[in-house]
Amino acid sequence: MKKYFFLSFFLVFFFSCRPQKDTKSPVDYVNPFIGTDFFAHMFPGPTLPFGMVQLSPDTDIRGWTYCAGYQYADNSIMGFSHTHYSGVGMAAAGDILIMPTVSQKLQVTPGPKEYPGKGYRSGFDHRDEEASPGYYSVLLKDYEVKAELTASRRVGMHKYTFPNTNDAHILIDLGHNIGKRPEGKSHLEFADNHTIQGYKVSQEAIVYFVAEFSRPFDAYGTWDAGYVTPESGASVFPWKSAESGRNIGAFVNYRTREGEVILVKVGLSYVSVDGARKNLETEIPDWNFMAVRRKAYDTWNNELKKVSVKTNDVGEKQVFYTALYHAILAQRIFNDVDGKYMGMDGKVHVAEDYDFFPSFFCWDTYRTEHPLMTLVEPEHVNDMIRSIVDKTSHYGWLPAQHHRNRYGQGMAGDHLFPIIVDAYMKGFRDWDVKFLYDAMWKKATQMPPAPLPPENGRSGLKEYETLGYVPVDKRQESVSNTLELAYDDWCLAQMARALGKKNDYREMIKRAHNYKNLFDPRVCFMRPRLTDGSWLPACKGQPAGIVRKGGHSWYDCFDPLLVGRRPNRYFTESNAWQYVWSVQQDIPGLIELFGSKEKFIAKLDTFFTMSPEVSGPKYVGVVGTIGQYVQGNQPSHHVAYLYDYAGQPWKTQKWIREVMKLYRNNPGGICGNEDMGSLSSWFVFSAMGFYPVTPGSNVYLIGSPLLEEVTLKKNPPYRNKDFTIIAHNVSDRNKYIRSATLNGQPLNRIWLTQEDIVKGGILVFEMAALPDTSRGGDLPEIPREVIVNK
Repeated sequence: MKKYFFLSFFLVFFFSCRPQKDTKSPVDYVNPFIGTDFFAHMFPGPTLPFGMVQLSPDTDIRGWTYCAGYQYADNSIMGFSHTHYSGVGMAAAGDILIMPTVSQKLQVTPGPKEYPGKGYRSGFDHRDEEASPGYYSVLLKDYEVKAELTASRRVGMHKYTFPNTNDAHILIDLGHNIGKRPEGKSHLEFADNHTIQGYKVSQEAIVYFVAEFSRPFDAYGTWDAGYVTPESGASVFPWKSAESGRNIGAFVNYRTREGEVILVKVGLSYVSVDGARKNLETEIPDWNFMAVRRKAYDTWNNELKKVSVKTNDVGEKQVFYTALYHAILAQRIFNDVDGKYMGMDGKVHVAEDYDFFPSFFCWDTYRTEHPLMTLVEPEHVNDMIRSIVDKTSHYGWLPAQHHRNRYGQGMAGDHLFPIIVDAYMKGFRDWDVKFLYDAMWKKATQMPPAPLPPENGRSGLKEYETLGYVPVDKRQESVSNTLELAYDDWCLAQMARALGKKNDYREMIKRAHNYKNLFDPRVCFMRPRLTDGSWLPACKGQPAGIVRKGGHSWYDCFDPLLVGRRPNRYFTESNAWQYVWSVQQDIPGLIELFGSKEKFIAKLDTFFTMSPEVSGPKYVGVVGTIGQYVQGNQPSHHVAYLYDYAGQPWKTQKWIREVMKLYRNNPGGICGNEDMGSLSSWFVFSAMGFYPVTPGSNVYLIGSPLLEEVTLKKNPPYRNKDFTIIAHNVSDRNKYIRSATLNGQPLNRIWLTQEDIVKGGILVFEMAALPDTSRGGDLPEIPREVIVNK
């Protein structure tokens, strides 16, 4: 017996000490609650990669904090709406809300959070809440109803498990939306005894829907919360089969047994009710909730396993795969299953054999999210650019930042340019190149023709062309606009050169150096200038005043720490410390303006170590700070990589690792607006060990890999072999690169090219706890022609 005891003990000890094989799939590491606290503005509910539907709970809908409708700190839910933006600083969407309730008295308004019993909202507890890619569930405590959600690309599916009651209700509220309720009347109607259909007038779009229920209604009716009948003193209309108005809804009643399940399928379309019905019938033709959930799980896993990760740190793996998940779900399609979509001209068009993408938050996404798509989702890149071709063709002019396929010229610069050029330079050319090049050239050199309004053109274009900069006394955010347009012009120059348009190239490359016209060498900042060429005077420690002239206003003095507020500010969501580095197209030229690499490095050193405070008024976007570096906003994202250009790559490695510490595996784990995948894409790139400082070129700067091994899986025809990054001895302490090899050969440079990655291979880093400061001087400088053509 003693012999058997020791043998059993040995076997148990042996197998418990053996490394356990990781049996989880990539999708199992995603935590959709990351970014749902504070104001990353993420939603936890189900969607599919590039899905039209984003079905998620809303806890509140008013105010900037609720741009995604959900805050982890809340404890009550209004219901589940079908459209949400991913991490934007804009309160919008939240269309077609559905809410199950149990109450003797029918409630048709959500009621305040402070007194949820006064409306249809319900309390909940995070212990009863679950989220994973393609699935969400929560117990609605006030009603003892378990709500479960899943989705296909264009259809949301609800599963409600009711208690034993005579008073079960399911509500559809078309008056619900995130942000300001738009003008215009929505409409719904009962098509039969288990179907409700109609449309919602939403921000910048009409959202059509068809909602099918798995069980016929016991009773039904409508409401108009904006109208109270004098006879009843209420706004409810029992047994009424249609309703129109701004704040309308419908209810259906049931008598349910304990544990009875009622399913609801909601198909969406931006074209018509018929389109919504066709989407529903095609994508979820039956009532198998588990099959839809499983398909969503498999779909996400197939996308996420395009990148495989090896690390012993489970938390890091969760943060990485959640970041990749967020990067992919940011983009969404607009076309129905038959290809129909609503064009920018207000007419219905058909996308033949491709998906149409309606929204480009390009000031945010050109830096990281779109370059990442060329590596992890290359099969969708041409569709995105073809969508831009269609928009431009239908509207008659190239848009800039916009959403839901309505023309927009939002944010500084003109950043569809780098998205288009980056795709073209990386070989994605299955679209009308000549048409889009001509459209970009017109946008860069002309104002829009009548009847298009002048504001559809580049802000300050006339002054930018004649003075070489946008003056502060003419346009808001004048410094940022000058720097951003100079970069956009550089992008256009790269495409002109590739197309053999030498004269166009020379003109645009000259304009790409307009950034120099705002650099003041006395203070080494980009500084606002007036129309007469003089610098905006310094504030000298005094608070900035406001000048108002001819409908335009601006701060009357220059303070390098001032972010300020629209419409007076001269930088976009940043200050002079954060924007002086925004010359991605010509970092060598920027270093020359500082006078030497040593002065450039000294400025960078101060930037990362000084106080994070800014001059008043305080700005909400200054978060995720390391000195004046702000990870919570896009203009800082490339700055830590600039040490590579100045010959001190170990400082890039140091600060990149510090920034990555701001990403955590908890609801507050994203340090600012996610902005349609931009912050998450930054992390994916940086954790792999390289970063696209200059979209529009094919170059990635090397940073500090976080993970032991990452493989970009082959994806023919875009990548015919795996590309693997291995970091030997990597750890929190071992963040410095001592040496590197690419496909077995020494890599004595601090950049990679798109070709290096696409052709596949193995990149190996040897990591150490201490930097080899002698190695920086031995590395060859980044050739200027790699990044910029002077």
